[in-house]
Amino acid sequence: SVNNSQWGLDYHNRAATARSNMFENRPGETQYYYTDTDAGGDQLTGDHAYEVTFPAGQLPPVDGFWSLTMYNATHFFHPNDLHRYSLGTKNKSLAYGPGGSLTLYAGHTSPGPEQESNWLPAPGEAFSLYLRAYGGQAPITDGTWIPPVVTKR
Repeated sequence: SVNNSQWGLDYHNRAATARSNMFENRPGETQYYYTDTDAGGDQLTGDHAYEVTFPAGQLPPVDGFWSLTMYNATHFFHPNDLHRYSLGTKNKSLAYGPGGSLTLYAGHTSPGPEQESNWLPAPGEAFSLYLRAYGGQAPITDGTWIPPVVTKR
């Protein structure tokens, strides 16, 4: 829902938000992009490895911070040896590609030592990803910014 916690008289969305994310912010504060499918429309699952690439200069335009967060099939964090549940602005060890692009990896197994700083460990079963933008700038708040797709590696 684009209304986040500003439901007005939309009691169905209000009830759904209370059940799934009772601490959701107002739409001017935080925008959420949710997916449980890849670019081909297939369910994200630990059977595959995925990547999300932000071209140079196209990170989420925010005044605050952004993060890509991993959730398991029951919408909880997936326990993992790295104790890593999200990647984004606050991660100072992210490895950027030539020219400034940023590729984040999601999968049940490590993408290798050179990419591990950009890896979100996934469960072996279905999972979902949330891109959260805190303090989104105009391209986010007016709906013209489109997050990158999740592709199979």
